[in-house]
Amino acid sequence: MLKDLDAQPILAVSDLARARRFYGETLGLEEEGGDAPEGQAMTAYRTGATRLTLYVSDAAGTNEANALVWPVAGGIEEIVADLRAKGVTFERYDFPETTYEDGVHKSGDARMVWFRDPDGNILHLIQGM
Repeated sequence: MLKDLDAQPILAVSDLARARRFYGETLGLEEEGGDAPEGQAMTAYRTGATRLTLYVSDAAGTNEANALVWPVAGGIEEIVADLRAKGVTFERYDFPETTYEDGVHKSGDARMVWFRDPDGNILHLIQGM
């Protein structure tokens, strides 16, 4: 039953206005809004064919694993340069047989990038896997 349904990511944020600036202005996602239940602060963004929902929660940023992953067909270095120019900083992890340069982890043909939203949710870009 579920195998035929599209899954959609949902992320907790602590400040919806700040999240809107980051996801809309910094990342360049198009806000779609959403049908928020009475009293619930939330919104949604279109990212490719996916709808990303953000909602306000006291649990925002408590996950220490990837919260959202974007597969990138090519040009990850240009994306990193654009995000860096907008103030995004990148995580550095030490993985075996992986180098790190200018925000990008490289392992063979794979290029990987991690960064956090203002609440600490870990966002990930991956090219070549």
